[in-house]
Amino acid sequence: MMKNAKRIVFKVGTSTLTYKTGMTNIRHMEELVKVLSDIHNSGIQVVLVTSGAIGVGVGKLGLAAKPADTPGRQAAATVGQCELMFMYDKMFSEYGKTIGQLLITKEDVDDEKRKGNLINAFERLFEYNVIPIINENDSVAVEEIVYGDNDTLSAVIAEFVGADALVIMSDIDGLYTANPMECSGAKLIPVVDEIDDYIISIAKGAGTELGTGGMATKIHAAQIATAAGIDTYVMSSTPISNIYRLCEGESVGTRFTAQKQEK
Repeated sequence: MMKNAKRIVFKVGTSTLTYKTGMTNIRHMEELVKVLSDIHNSGIQVVLVTSGAIGVGVGKLGLAAKPADTPGRQAAATVGQCELMFMYDKMFSEYGKTIGQLLITKEDVDDEKRKGNLINAFERLFEYNVIPIINENDSVAVEEIVYGDNDTLSAVIAEFVGADALVIMSDIDGLYTANPMECSGAKLIPVVDEIDDYIISIAKGAGTELGTGGMATKIHAAQIATAAGIDTYVMSSTPISNIYRLCEGESVGTRFTAQKQEK
């Protein structure tokens, strides 16, 4: 399926873009931009859903940790979003790529008129050969910081743009039978054909210190995307070059197979 994909949504988490200090992981970010630019050169339309605004803001502000209060996280997101997009623009430009930023709130997704406008904007960006970069608007949408996550957002965007695949990159290789950090006998599950109660039960655990997601949010994203007929992959972002293997049809991470759509 991936070898035939023409439009792919990639989601990258805070743990890929930043160190535990909150400072930007420049090496990972540069590798990500290089690979996505190369994938784009091959004729595949690329959408990047990126976390990291709050995490980058924490580092930029010199804070010891992510603020515990919502206004503090809003402030960090405001500073971090500027820095994040500045770096993406600079790096993608080095490979001749033009990017466009879309900051999305829950209202944009729920309101039919806004959603229609958003879909139209995406299609025009694709016509202009632009790589859209998406994030939640954490600086103004308080409910997104408290309840939201970019895993779910990436699935919603994949459905909006009619993507052929959704690739969620994280600091874990995929879905395991148990927490691999706690259970030495945990085994990677290469393919999930149905997200049942068992799959949901083993997808537990909190996100990273600077991020908000975890495997549970990735499973939820896979439920949304696969229900829309979109194959979903959860894989490690280390090394970034695994994207090439995935796009060439190799088994990488965990694949959640798309559900057949009624005609």
